[in-house]
Amino acid sequence: MSEKIVVGVTESAVSHRAVDWAAARATARRQSLELISVVGGAVGSVGEGTVLAAAKAATEEMLRAEADRVASDALTVHTTVATGDPVTVLSDASKDAALLVIGSDYRGPGEGPARGSHGIRIAAASACPVVVVPDFELTDDRSGVLVAVDGSPVSEAAIAFAASEADRLGEPLTALIVWTPIAVPRNALMVMPQDYRTGMEDAAREALALSIAGLRSQYPGIEIEEAVAEGFPSAVINELAESARLTVVGSRGHGAVRRFLLGSISHEVLQRLATVTAVVR
Repeated sequence: MSEKIVVGVTESAVSHRAVDWAAARATARRQSLELISVVGGAVGSVGEGTVLAAAKAATEEMLRAEADRVASDALTVHTTVATGDPVTVLSDASKDAALLVIGSDYRGPGEGPARGSHGIRIAAASACPVVVVPDFELTDDRSGVLVAVDGSPVSEAAIAFAASEADRLGEPLTALIVWTPIAVPRNALMVMPQDYRTGMEDAAREALALSIAGLRSQYPGIEIEEAVAEGFPSAVINELAESARLTVVGSRGHGAVRRFLLGSISHEVLQRLATVTAVVR
C-alpha cells in the first residue's frame, strides 16, 4: 500500500485547513505528503503560452510556501503543478496514494449554498479514500469519530477506516445505522404499527452488531458506541456529525459511470458538511 497522502491545493482559505489536516495525519502515520495544484483553462489559443507559464510559476511559488509551512524533520513534502481538469488530475494521482485530501467551500448551515458538484466528482472518481475538509474551525468541544453502517462490503471498509482513525486520534467511535420507514402519502390516514417499528429497529440493530463484530477485540482501547436511528440517513448522519471530529461514510458507484457518481447518501452528506468527512470505497 502507498504511504503517500495527496492534497489538492488551491489559493482558498480552506486549502490551508486541508493541508494542515493531511500534514497531521501524515506525521502520525509516518507517511509523506504530496501537494498538487492544477492550473486549468488552457485551450491552445494564440498567446496562451505566456499566460500559462506565468500561472504555473505563481502556482509553484504558492505550493513551495505551503510545503515550507508544514514540512518538518518528521514529514517529507513534495509539490506538483499540473495542467488540465482537476477531477482528472487528482483522480489519476489517487491511484498510487493512500489517501486524497481536498477542501470544501461549504461553511456550514446558514452560511451559503450547498457544496457544488466539483469536489463531489473528485471524491467519486478517486481510487483511494477521500477526506473532505470543510471551511470552518472545528471547536474543541467536538469529539469522536462517527461511521455510517449499512451492512454492505463498502460499509465494512468504512468501519475499518473509522476504527483506525479513532485509534490514531484517541477518540471514541460511534457506529450508526439508520432505518427508513416505508414512505406513506401525507394524506393517508395511517399510523405505523408499533410491531413494524420494533421489527425494523431490531433488524437494524442486528445488522449493526454483525457489522462491528470483532471490532472491540481488534481495538480494545477504543470506546465503541452502537447507535440506531429512524429517519433519512444523510440528515441523521449530518446531525450527529455536528459534534464529531470526523465522519466516515461509504461510497458506492453505479454501473459504467460509477467513476463520477457517489451513492446518494454520501453525495448528500458531502453537499452539507458538518465536520471533516472521509468517503471510503
